[in-house]
Amino acid sequence: MTTRVELEQTQVDPAVNEVGTEDRSWLTIVWNDPVNLMSYVTYVFQKLFGYSRNEATRLMLDVHHKGKAVVTRGSRDKVEIDVAKLHGAGLWATMQQDV
Repeated sequence: MTTRVELEQTQVDPAVNEVGTEDRSWLTIVWNDPVNLMSYVTYVFQKLFGYSRNEATRLMLDVHHKGKAVVTRGSRDKVEIDVAKLHGAGLWATMQQDV
């Protein structure tokens, strides 16, 4: 017997499966938090992604002042790994598909 929930989960939304959506890149977004020091966030960006001190500082200031910053972009697999690394470093990060 199939439940209503199972039917809803198996239905495909044609708008989501449009041609070309797989080709769009994904974004790694780091969000501001009240826990981590700005110097630590800068350090993490340098160590995990190889940013120069100036670029890491610029991204950290975006996080601090704007509430978030896009720190990497690429394939879904790459961005999932980047988000996991950021979580491992104690930062709040999410991913979303680029529009």
